[in-house]
Amino acid sequence: MTRTRTRVSPPDQACVAAVDLARAAAEELARPGEPGEHLGYEGEGDRIVTHYFACLDRAYRGWRWAVTVTRASRAKNVTVSEAVLLPGSGALLAPEWLPWSERLRPGDLGVGDLLPTSEDDDRLEPGFVKTDDETDHQTIFEYGLGRARVLSAIGKDRAARRWHSGEHGPHTPIAHAAPAQCSTCGFYWPLAGGLRQVFGVCANEYAPDDGKVVAADHGCGAHSEAAVMPPSVEQAMPILDDMGFDLMEEEAGSVDGSATEELGHS
Repeated sequence: MTRTRTRVSPPDQACVAAVDLARAAAEELARPGEPGEHLGYEGEGDRIVTHYFACLDRAYRGWRWAVTVTRASRAKNVTVSEAVLLPGSGALLAPEWLPWSERLRPGDLGVGDLLPTSEDDDRLEPGFVKTDDETDHQTIFEYGLGRARVLSAIGKDRAARRWHSGEHGPHTPIAHAAPAQCSTCGFYWPLAGGLRQVFGVCANEYAPDDGKVVAADHGCGAHSEAAVMPPSVEQAMPILDDMGFDLMEEEAGSVDGSATEELGHS
């Protein structure tokens, strides 16, 4: 068995010598003087050669101009086929493009912005899907609201994972320092539906999580039973006996007012 050898033809000499033609094509796309030194050439096929020039534009450091020249069979004139700016080693490149649905982050939605939901969003399912045995009366009521789509099992699972691992879950410093869990707090308002056993809403206006969804095993210092204040003791009013009075005898003074003795002052 013998290997098939591929014959590689040498670069066309006429195309190799067309350096000035390639530079002129690069300068037409850029500004004069921006295409720098000739970096070499590469044979692309029969009578096809690509010349490379350094890019001196400070905004495109590491890039290079690539100009492909060619000539027809049995023709002497070389013509430009293509001229582009290509990144080289160490070139600054833009990040890989992502659709908006993958670039969006929580908090990006502003006032007046619209966030469309795709038809195949796996977080949602049609509202007329048959309910399972775990669905309670509240969920059945929600299905009767006429909504086109409701949360699917995937959507519920993602929300539960996100909430439980977030700053309102059990793995936070404030939850570790709390005297007890939210599930035992009087201000804990459980959610309705399938997430009732795991999540609720804080209704304590002085708590840092007021009005937010918290995990049942979350906690903070504003727990309703953290420190029960002793009942305040009202001071009794003083009792005054104003029905009677005692006569006080006047005691004699140390100076006799009837005496006529000179006291040494006027």
